[in-house]
Amino acid sequence: MSRFIVRKVAVLGAGVMGAQIAAHLVNCKVPVVLFDLPAREGPKNGIVTRAVDNLKKLKPAPLGIPEDAALIEAANYEEHLDRLAGCDLVIEAIAERMDWKLDLYTKIAPHVAPHAIVASNTSGLSITRLGEVLPEALKPRFCGIHFFNPPRYMALVELIPTPDTRAEILDQLEGFVTTALGKSVVRAKDTPNFIANRVGIAGMLATMIEAEKFGLSVDVVDDLTGKKLGRASSGTFRTADVVGLDTMAHVIRTLQDNLGPDRANDPFYPTYATPPVLAALIEQGALGQKTGAGFYKKVGRDILRLDPATRDYVPGGGKADEIVARMLKKAPAERLKLLRESSNPQAQFLWAILRDSFHYCAVHLADIADSARDIDFAMRWGFGMSQGPFELWQQAGWNTVAQWIQEDIAAGKTLSSAPLPSWVTDGAVARMNGVHQPEGSWSAAHARFVQPSTLPVYQRQRFRESVFGAGAEAPLKAGTEVFRNEEIRVWTLDGEVLIASITAKLHLISPAVTEGLLKAVELAEQSYQGLVIWSPDDVFSAGANLEALMPVFMKSGAKGIAPEEKKLQDAMLRIRYAQVPVVAAMRGLALGGGCELAVHCARRVAAMESYVGLVEVGVGLIPGGGGLAYIARRAAEMAAAGGNTAAVGDIQKFLIDGFTNAAMAKVATSAIEARRMGWLLWSDVIVPHKDELLHVALEQAKGLAASGWRPPVAAPFPVAGRNAIATIRAQLANLRDGGLASVHDDHLATRIAEVVCGGDVDAGSLVTEEYLMTLERQRFCALLEHPKTQERIMGMLQTGKPVRN
Repeated sequence: MSRFIVRKVAVLGAGVMGAQIAAHLVNCKVPVVLFDLPAREGPKNGIVTRAVDNLKKLKPAPLGIPEDAALIEAANYEEHLDRLAGCDLVIEAIAERMDWKLDLYTKIAPHVAPHAIVASNTSGLSITRLGEVLPEALKPRFCGIHFFNPPRYMALVELIPTPDTRAEILDQLEGFVTTALGKSVVRAKDTPNFIANRVGIAGMLATMIEAEKFGLSVDVVDDLTGKKLGRASSGTFRTADVVGLDTMAHVIRTLQDNLGPDRANDPFYPTYATPPVLAALIEQGALGQKTGAGFYKKVGRDILRLDPATRDYVPGGGKADEIVARMLKKAPAERLKLLRESSNPQAQFLWAILRDSFHYCAVHLADIADSARDIDFAMRWGFGMSQGPFELWQQAGWNTVAQWIQEDIAAGKTLSSAPLPSWVTDGAVARMNGVHQPEGSWSAAHARFVQPSTLPVYQRQRFRESVFGAGAEAPLKAGTEVFRNEEIRVWTLDGEVLIASITAKLHLISPAVTEGLLKAVELAEQSYQGLVIWSPDDVFSAGANLEALMPVFMKSGAKGIAPEEKKLQDAMLRIRYAQVPVVAAMRGLALGGGCELAVHCARRVAAMESYVGLVEVGVGLIPGGGGLAYIARRAAEMAAAGGNTAAVGDIQKFLIDGFTNAAMAKVATSAIEARRMGWLLWSDVIVPHKDELLHVALEQAKGLAASGWRPPVAAPFPVAGRNAIATIRAQLANLRDGGLASVHDDHLATRIAEVVCGGDVDAGSLVTEEYLMTLERQRFCALLEHPKTQERIMGMLQTGKPVRN
């Protein structure tokens, strides 16, 4: 297959989805031109310009850094259609109106490059019908591409072919969307609402029906159907508010219009009726979060819920019954049995919605998806479920649950009287007790188990996301183990590069982790090309393990902590000056000691969604693992890069951002922002797809080794000195006196300033990293004796939240 090179993408439509798709493209450094209608007044690109400006205000932020909004090129259909010729991919994302889309396709078709792929970001309209208006030459390069909202954060992208779409076009697009944009792809059939919205919206409607049947309020339903059920924390009704009730109604209408008795035989069709409460809210303009009211309404600091009976807003906060919450903590088989047999209305409700989901997915599998794996992935990636419906069914005991569903169908308890398909209870699935097996996942359409895609792009995902029952290799049991202690595993996949994986909770750095990292460096230097620090979840390291040091502190006070702190600092320097390249593969949280560990590595490979920063002031401490020494060194290096190694004013200029980040515990909310804040360098690599992180990190380590890696030469560097400390202290006094910082905040910030400026020395004095780390250690240990710091530490250990005192 020839390589699909994307030099520029055109996005048609600057609405909510189009603008945010454009934002994610620039996050991933893909040039993009965003089109919309010409404005009736003012500059003709006004619609796009306003949409791009609005991107900077949205939460959660669609852009890695707001300044990147300037990278989005504005255009309109009247003046700039010729720019389409320079685009390799055209994504249409206008309103969900078939007639509008067809009209636009007619206008753009003559201007699309002969090699370009054209894709519609419709959430449920027929891709085949959309493609009918295109010229014959363009039809093979047309398909559906359904991003989920918000595009930056939601993993799922559904790709939908038409009968005319060439197979290699979909393959090329899947490779680009996966590696370049970091998305997880499910290929869907061209059926109404495709997979995720078909199952998800049907599930939300079923939840509303069952909630009314069991007399449950919206807040109780959301508590039951949120994290307690392994789903998105917003539950059901709050999710509807976030999506937009008008948007939800549109998706429901797509089901109604395309699956009615005159369209197709869907035994669940009666459940697609728009709930009266939803219709009433839309009629009064209460469309959810975007209008300030929907199923919920915020009044001051209070969140009120809708009472469907009276249509009034009343105090919310209803929770699941404790007995039901305990049931949900049980293993799947026991959990479902308890829910089914309980007389508690909440438990009966939960069994009902789970049964409805299993029933619906089984009946529709052959029609909407190529395999059960596609449905499970679509619901995990598109609706935030921890496991898909087929996975849960299989975990709970396939044949047992199937029998329960059949009994409920016979008793008239289900939403449809349709029987379970024969493949559920007869043949290979029943015999093997589930749809997911090592040989593949069940395809009802093909009546066999089918393997996941083998496209070349998935060779970059060494531990590709899998489903329960597939027998996927567990990352922390894979490869050849070289060393292990209770909190770290050192291993290799290929015998060329070592991998160090912290196994402690939140990958906190304890003395055992420090010992393991030192051992890993030693082993790598002896026999390997490099070392990669990587763990297979969304935490690189959340910092130092303070709790592990409590026994030492209780016995010996700060004096007992000082040697442990020095061991940690020495380990950071050992990593920095290792004789092989050490690469930090960062994903998710890299806070405090995790940030310090990363910045001392030779290179960082960071997933796009990495959250990096020095946050120690939250527990009343200052960074003590070399983070402040790093800030001072980087300031000197950046000043030197400006051409004057002794320019003290330049050092202070470059120092101030690093000082502020540490003193205010600022956390980068993306790898892009982490680069701007100095935690990543321009030589570091940002990887859009989390499952490609290990592959890229291993290749980086090998590449550095192959290029003749030598560690940096340890050399003294200039610091800003006592005058800079005085300047910072004057600014801190203003914050304290203005009530913007507490006395203890001021105390902590002063200690940080003393370290990053080099202590009581002249401006331009040359110091070493060891000298600065000694300052760090002294002030860190002194703070441990401070009562205000002790209050913050105990508050964090007890509640998990920072204490401001």
